[in-house]
Amino acid sequence: MLRIDQVKMPLGHSQGDLKKKASRLLKAEPSDILEMRILRQSVDARKKPEICYSYCLAVAVRNEDRILHRLQGKKGGVARLDQSEYVFPERGSRQQEYPPVIVGTGPAGLFCGYFLALHGYRPVLLERGRAVEERQRDVEEFWRTGRLDPGSNVQFGEGGAGTFSDGKLNTLVKDRDGRNGAVLETFVRFGADPRICYEARPHIGTDVLCRIVKNMRQEILRLGGQVRFGSQVTDLEIREGSVAGVVVNHCERIACGQVVLAIGHSARDTFQMLYDKQVPMEAKAFAVGLRMEHPQSMINESQYGISDPGILGAASYKVTARAKNGRGVYSFCMCPGGYVVNASSEAGRMAVNGMSYSGRGGGNANSAIVVTVTPEDFGAEHPLAGIEFQRRLEERAYRLGEGRIPVQRYGEFKAHAVSGGQGIESREDAGPGQESGGFLPQCKGAYAWADVSRILPEECSLALVEGIEAFGRQIRGFDRPDAILSGVESRTSSPVRICRDEAMQSRIRGLYPCGEGAGYAGGITSAAMDGLRAAEMIASEYAPADLMVDVFRRNG
Repeated sequence: MLRIDQVKMPLGHSQGDLKKKASRLLKAEPSDILEMRILRQSVDARKKPEICYSYCLAVAVRNEDRILHRLQGKKGGVARLDQSEYVFPERGSRQQEYPPVIVGTGPAGLFCGYFLALHGYRPVLLERGRAVEERQRDVEEFWRTGRLDPGSNVQFGEGGAGTFSDGKLNTLVKDRDGRNGAVLETFVRFGADPRICYEARPHIGTDVLCRIVKNMRQEILRLGGQVRFGSQVTDLEIREGSVAGVVVNHCERIACGQVVLAIGHSARDTFQMLYDKQVPMEAKAFAVGLRMEHPQSMINESQYGISDPGILGAASYKVTARAKNGRGVYSFCMCPGGYVVNASSEAGRMAVNGMSYSGRGGGNANSAIVVTVTPEDFGAEHPLAGIEFQRRLEERAYRLGEGRIPVQRYGEFKAHAVSGGQGIESREDAGPGQESGGFLPQCKGAYAWADVSRILPEECSLALVEGIEAFGRQIRGFDRPDAILSGVESRTSSPVRICRDEAMQSRIRGLYPCGEGAGYAGGITSAAMDGLRAAEMIASEYAPADLMVDVFRRNG
């Protein structure tokens, strides 16, 4: 097969038009093309408003060698296609005594569980929260009433924290072994639009992702695996340096020799339990900041040169800067046509995230604008110090909004941050009459006008201002005074890394730290890929356990 790069096509073209263009580039007849598929599609808006699509194509054509030889050395992007196909490893020679246990059903846990189930390992998936359809109801109830369920919320439950997000599937992870393709194809198999396999910035949307998660669970069950909800792992049983079992809800023991820790970045009590069991871990850098909202039409105009993008869909952006104090400032989890959501998981603490539905039809665009923080910022030399740093910020945000999402216009935030907040005495003083000026927040959960500049450390707030002013020179209107900030964005990634070796195992043998919570991923796709790697590691060493083994027993 041949690969053709930089195939430019106008908006609204047909598949036939694309095939004709490919044949012209190959200097062949359309009838000579035996097969054609899109490897990648992106939007080229460099000459806006004259916008086009840019494709990378895989083409099977008659007389392939002759065509390639004829085009060699000529201007154009035609070459032999070199693409890795994903191959799951052959089963290992060691016999498992018990099926593997997977802790958590976010992307890492689900993909690990699905691929193990697909190859006969009958995994046991343990999820502290509820099934996704119940979780949806719990989250909507929380947004409506403010009553938090600590076990079922935006952070905890089937699908993980990414379920209530934009469902972005792009990743910067290099994919030499085809895992990225395997993940995207799996999403399509369970209900995603096939276009995610070639779009430059694929996304699913929280509404579609919920259905996919449920479908994956049902297939794991059909293949002989188990998925148990309301099942929090509260202890590890370790014998002679190896995993021997897990304890669920303080009372039920499950015997196992392999435990995949796909716990997510917000399982703070689980991190504490692992620390108490002397599982090696360390504090790691992450980022904190605020959500920033702009009118989606403004972002469309900046990116495409038109306020109504039509078939292009709501425009996105990605911006980065470096502040004078050396801290990186950047956009994170940008949600076109999305909502700022109350993503709290602990009483008395406020965390926000961004979410879009598949249609991205909301009036506002939002993104986290965040600043890097390192263990030196946490105030203590302890593996879990980053968690306490997060909690302090979340407690400030909760108090400022009195349990609601605290929001503030950027112009006031900038003035308060630069002046150190002089003269700001109360929440009411932070912005009277805000509802009547500019556009309004687009939130899931109640919000309140407040002095958001009080949440972050001073050096982080100043870096944010410096970054936003720089972004205003890249995207016209980004630094507009009526842009809306809300806080706090504290769960960008895990503040902890659970140490592992090249075989993905902890010093506690049989323990596989995995995914975003363990500190090895940063988004849905990279977490899913890491979960897939964990499944490979187990499968390459072990053959499935005897299916008749009884692994459950009650303590006492």
